[in-house]
Amino acid sequence: MGKGVKAAVVGGVFAVMVGGAGYGAYTIVSALSGDGGGSSASAPKTGTPDREEVAETSGAFFAAWEKGRATQAAAQTNNAQAAEALLSAFGEEARISQVRVTPGRASGTTVPFRVEAKVSHEGRSKQLRYASELTVVRGKTTGRALVDWQPSVVHPQLKKGDTLVTEESAEPPIRAVDRDGKELSRERYPSLGPVLDTLRERYGAEAGGKPGVELVIRHADPAVSGDTPLLTLAGGEPGVLRTTLSAGVQAAAEKAVQRYAESSVVALKPSTGEVLAVANHREDGFNAAFQGKVAPGSTMKIITAAMLIDNGVTSMNGPAPCPDTATWQSQTFKNLTGMQPDEKATLADSFLRSCNTAFIKLIDEKPLTDASLQQEAERRFGLGRGDWKTGIASFDGSVPAVSGPDRAAGAIGQGQVQMNPLNMASVTATAVTGAFRQPYLVSPELDDRQLARAEGLPAGTAAQLKQMMRLTATQGTAARAMSGLSGDIGAKTGSAEVAGNATADSWFTGFRGDLAAAAMVQQGGHGGDAAGPIVAAVLRAGG
Repeated sequence: MGKGVKAAVVGGVFAVMVGGAGYGAYTIVSALSGDGGGSSASAPKTGTPDREEVAETSGAFFAAWEKGRATQAAAQTNNAQAAEALLSAFGEEARISQVRVTPGRASGTTVPFRVEAKVSHEGRSKQLRYASELTVVRGKTTGRALVDWQPSVVHPQLKKGDTLVTEESAEPPIRAVDRDGKELSRERYPSLGPVLDTLRERYGAEAGGKPGVELVIRHADPAVSGDTPLLTLAGGEPGVLRTTLSAGVQAAAEKAVQRYAESSVVALKPSTGEVLAVANHREDGFNAAFQGKVAPGSTMKIITAAMLIDNGVTSMNGPAPCPDTATWQSQTFKNLTGMQPDEKATLADSFLRSCNTAFIKLIDEKPLTDASLQQEAERRFGLGRGDWKTGIASFDGSVPAVSGPDRAAGAIGQGQVQMNPLNMASVTATAVTGAFRQPYLVSPELDDRQLARAEGLPAGTAAQLKQMMRLTATQGTAARAMSGLSGDIGAKTGSAEVAGNATADSWFTGFRGDLAAAAMVQQGGHGGDAAGPIVAAVLRAGG
């Protein structure tokens, strides 16, 4: 549903048959008389509402909601103003009527219920069915038993500020297909739901379809792109939108992220920049794979190593000593617990072991400046300029020029550096090919958008980065996660500390042939522990 459809506040007018779970005649009479859970006691009651209060208050709420008495129903809640606005608008803008509510058995103060209703628009009607629940709480000032008001009482998918609208869609439906013409549905690939909504919003017209009529959730949160369809009254004619995704790689990515909470992964084709998979497993539904802005930990050392090589500070086989600690402008940095120092280490040695102190000790060498890491990221890897046009909303990284301790922290992917799996998959692709090819999900030929450009890496730098990543995958910190993968493989691990979290974020990026992938698992620990298995599973599927 596009933004051209008239917006409305979510609310509702329900027709309800209250039955079962102890809701009797007294509840209905009480509801219609407006008593609604009030107490005749002189002093306000305290404590958790009892079973009788829960039954009476929920029954009164359901009964008033059924009769279209929004003010009376709202009076049974602890936020009458918000509730009345939602309840009043539900029947008008969402066009929902003839609703029947069937309460279930209360569990303490929580009452589940099922809803059956009819959605109508210009002669078209369709049945709507869903389940939700409400909780009864004690009013803080009145002592009354009241419904704890949440938009999810009206529909379980509603969040604060969301609206429900039934109208002809401003954007026609699409049938998204992968690079080989296989359909990509949210039922088969649940993680793609928000991506498909955004693709419809942006490319519905270009895909050649005709709009239908839908009941949708219009989200207040700007981070959630597009509307969420709930019910289609008239399907319209979907246009076919071809994406760069691979159904097989996407399926592997979906399965892999399900193993870890708050995880995201992106896979792409280094030779072209085409995105082959994007998957997230998150409570908030946010597309962190494309839009996340978090520290990438030691995966950033790919860029830092490139900076050191390009500026003549050292080389793959040049010196990069790994002491126990490194102090930069009064701040002391350490390595992972248990890492043995190696004063004779080369850059390849320190890279494959992910030695923090080695990189920090080198960043004050001439000709490096506070801006050198930023310049390397922008000029060679195409990051941090705000000009990527992937086909959906995305963030293209941030590597600011900084002084003080943050300059040292940035070299190891901490401080003010921000990335997401899309960025780090692209970094790997640039490292192994030497060329920056801006990732994209929809061909730029569809809408004539200009893809971002960058210089890429000198051939010698790319060759050294690729070899160091190979060593890391076979002999270093990524070896356990990458074991069993055949062909030309390479990787880099990372763990990023986040203030307030006891466990670091897990990061991992790698390649296998012409496939690069990167993953993060927030509070997942070391890079090889959580993000590593996700990337390995995706690389295995792409082979």
